[in-house]
Amino acid sequence: MLFDLHRLATSTILYQPQLRRLEEWDNAGTVARSHILNNFIETNQGKTAPELEQEFSQGASLFLVRLTTWLRLTYMTGSCLDKLLRSIGVFLSAVSSNHYLIEFLEVGGVLTLLEILALENIKEEGKKESIRLLQVIANSGRKYKELICESYGVRSIAEFLAKSKSEETQEEVQVLLDSLVHGNPKYQNQVYKGLIALLPCASPKAQQLSLQTLRTAQSIVGTTHPSIVDNVLKVLSTMHLEVQYEAIELIKDLVNYDVCPALLKGLVALLIPSFKETSKLQPKILNDSSVLQLTAHLPVFLQQAAAAKAIGILAHRNTSLAEEMLHLRVVHSLLAAMGNTDHSNSQRQASLTLKYFVQLFPVVEEHVRKSMGEELYKLFFSNAGDLYMKIDSIQADILAANKVNVTKALYLSDLSQSNVSFYFGHGNQDPVAYNTHFQKEDVEGKE
Repeated sequence: MLFDLHRLATSTILYQPQLRRLEEWDNAGTVARSHILNNFIETNQGKTAPELEQEFSQGASLFLVRLTTWLRLTYMTGSCLDKLLRSIGVFLSAVSSNHYLIEFLEVGGVLTLLEILALENIKEEGKKESIRLLQVIANSGRKYKELICESYGVRSIAEFLAKSKSEETQEEVQVLLDSLVHGNPKYQNQVYKGLIALLPCASPKAQQLSLQTLRTAQSIVGTTHPSIVDNVLKVLSTMHLEVQYEAIELIKDLVNYDVCPALLKGLVALLIPSFKETSKLQPKILNDSSVLQLTAHLPVFLQQAAAAKAIGILAHRNTSLAEEMLHLRVVHSLLAAMGNTDHSNSQRQASLTLKYFVQLFPVVEEHVRKSMGEELYKLFFSNAGDLYMKIDSIQADILAANKVNVTKALYLSDLSQSNVSFYFGHGNQDPVAYNTHFQKEDVEGKE
């Protein structure tokens, strides 16, 4: 009997400090609760779940319940939100804290965190803490990643990445998206598509981070989405070199997938901007000379220069890709880009890339020399990078209006090598059809 009384007294003594702490929270106003949260974070950051239980005399869950309840009541106003989320994070990130995580999720914790991202009146710091909590949840296992995705999390997270004004916060979002695409076979394709959807957004940092994460996602998903080609090519119109770099890095990966033909065709097409795009600026130039300064940043010209650069990089990495682009009339298109006096970087990048094709393929060297003329060709070959500063308007016009067709020469070369099989009936193509095809190309070139 005396032993039971002693044990009851001891448990009461242990329980009283914990009870007083909970009562202090219950009776405190917003300012006092803010101080309580500060003290809690400073005292308990990094503790394990058993240590937290010891701190609260085996009643840590009672304090967590109060935190999650206050979160649900006040998250729309943003009151002490960052401190409140950091305090919840102390519980969720603690070692052996799975029961805390389950308690948080059972009261709709994931949905609350995702809703915080969409609220315009919430400060960036609060949203960053929300992202960090989502990271903790996602890193807890596959079923938790699936829960986030099932709660329309990918869309909410991607939209927040596009709208966020803080690069630090955007980098935290990238970490979260990277976590969601790993070890999440059920929804990895959803994350992949969400990253592609981010590419046209207005935030350069979001574009850069999306492109980086897409490289990882692409290797995990394996198959490509048809929209990835157009979206990546459009990113090449950016003024931001760090974004352009990531786009080209992704292009280097994508040529190993089934979208390679479409990608190469798209890159070559960008070397000659459509008349519709370039003509938009002409009336403005005639009326306002100051608009001339804007031509250097016209998206189609930025895209043209980036495409020329990307083609050069791909050709250097893989000769077979260079050969494929010859059949897409890349030489003709590079020469045309060299004649674009409205954008010097297009001229420079196209010139450097063309020089590599000239060095790689004798047939290209022959056609380029003939098209340029001996004097201009020597100038080009001696210093391709500076050619744009040395040519006059007439030479630029000659380049822009070139009729080079290496494709026809390649066909005739292949035909001469296989003439034995051709004449003995093993060819699978009607020679008349070939002649008609190239006659049509000649007509189109003249037009």
